[in-house]
Amino acid sequence: MEYKSPLSMLYYWETKAPNDIYLRQPIDDVWHTWTWKQTADEARRMAAAIIDMQLPKQSNIALISKNCAHWIMCDLAIMMSGHVSVPLYPNLNARSIQQILEHSGSVLLFIGKLDDWQMMKPGVPKGLKCISFPFCLHDEYESWENIIKKQEPLKENVDRKAEDTGTIIYTSGTTGLPKGVMHKYGSFGFVGVNATQRIGFKKGDRFFSYLPLSHIAERMLVETISLYVCGQVSFAESLQKFPRNLAEAKPTVFLGVHRIWSKFQQGVLAKMPQKKLDILLKIPIISGLIKRKIKTGLGLAEASNIFTGAAPTPPALIKWFGSIGIKIQEAYAMTENCCYSHVTLNKKIKVGYVGQPLLETQVKLGEKNEILIRHDALMTGYYKEPQMSEEAFSKDGFLHTGDEGYIDEDGFLKITGRVKDIFKTTKGKYVAPSPIEMKIAGNSDVEQTCVVGSGLSQPIALITLSEKGRKTSKEEVQNGLREMLANINSSLDAHETLDKAIVLKDEWTVENGLLTPSFKIKRNEIEKRYSSLYEDWYSQKGMVIWIG
Repeated sequence: MEYKSPLSMLYYWETKAPNDIYLRQPIDDVWHTWTWKQTADEARRMAAAIIDMQLPKQSNIALISKNCAHWIMCDLAIMMSGHVSVPLYPNLNARSIQQILEHSGSVLLFIGKLDDWQMMKPGVPKGLKCISFPFCLHDEYESWENIIKKQEPLKENVDRKAEDTGTIIYTSGTTGLPKGVMHKYGSFGFVGVNATQRIGFKKGDRFFSYLPLSHIAERMLVETISLYVCGQVSFAESLQKFPRNLAEAKPTVFLGVHRIWSKFQQGVLAKMPQKKLDILLKIPIISGLIKRKIKTGLGLAEASNIFTGAAPTPPALIKWFGSIGIKIQEAYAMTENCCYSHVTLNKKIKVGYVGQPLLETQVKLGEKNEILIRHDALMTGYYKEPQMSEEAFSKDGFLHTGDEGYIDEDGFLKITGRVKDIFKTTKGKYVAPSPIEMKIAGNSDVEQTCVVGSGLSQPIALITLSEKGRKTSKEEVQNGLREMLANINSSLDAHETLDKAIVLKDEWTVENGLLTPSFKIKRNEIEKRYSSLYEDWYSQKGMVIWIG
């Protein structure tokens, strides 16, 4: 089946809804807007400029920026000019930037909104041509504004072949160095059409963009789906202004991650303690008013599709939001399957499950209950890694996800762990850490956790505290962690029970290499940093050990 392409959708709305606002970006607290006609005009002008550079056919062109209107315009211009986009996370260090730019062989780099470009800049290979987005003050590079000002727009509605490589997305590297995932151009159309039909996105849906557009989830949900529904995309100006920007945007579609939902919960409870909230929610008329007030305060009063993904969100947190009228829909996918696999529909929520397969998706469980996925938008392989690419697929064309799962009688999928994350204790017993970490993540005092135990008799949990946990008294946090450990251990087999929790003073961040740019823990790096201390911590008395 042929699917309408992203560019064909841009051209369609450029004609059918030229004056409708497509992109909204706050700059110094003032909202700047671009209509469909203006967006297409800037993309056409930049595409013409790229074509005039006479780059080799299907060259790799990189872009690094926080989310902004010109990120999407740039991506469209790269498509239109017949080249391949290579998006980079805006929080990479210089070393990672250099590695990706050199590995991809990118011949051009667009640079946009960034927190510390001077720290990142040494990673750019000498001689690489760079172009700066508007509003970014990268004066040493040619500016987007100057280029499009003197450039005539591309007149014809050029499109791409479905089998052309459209993008190379470098994964965030939970298990090692980033890999370049290649997706064909036609995969965008496959996702845009089928996801819209299955999930029920509607014309004029409003999206709020703050998770990195360089990540497949934001790229598909916000950029791609907005093109297929004549949507409107609003951006966050900064972390500090995020709550206000979200409230002003009033999205109808919103994607959050565990960290965001935890912060939302903490913000609500800071204004209204749980005991008071429980009482008010039991009063019929007051309950509705309270729910409406909370949803409006968060900016989600008009949201009809509210998703969580990237990393597991604890069932207790999803149920808590359900109690205040916010139905969170779990989703499951990965870069390699173009963020198209399983989604929970808002009228068919089963907490703890990531939904049923999307249209045209086949799923089965392989050896060790590994989840295997097949559809027409799977990656074509890893860039310059033929052997690794071959190993990623089964003989009958299913993608190995590396995730362990369970499928119930209604086709709902539950993620039960990672096939390769299992470790063995000194008792010779295997432990799967992911399900235990999910239970720990339900504690609002915990920011991140990593369950380890290789070389120990019993597993231990490494923990960093959330903002709430750091503000709470040590005694209260300690009592909460003890109670949590007792509850969790009562649900585990003997060899899985946690001997203790290690509360670390360290923060795990993207900058210190312990989190991926999408905020997943880098288990290998955490093990490298702390493994030599495990035996000493394990030998200390008590169920909760404070370090530092």
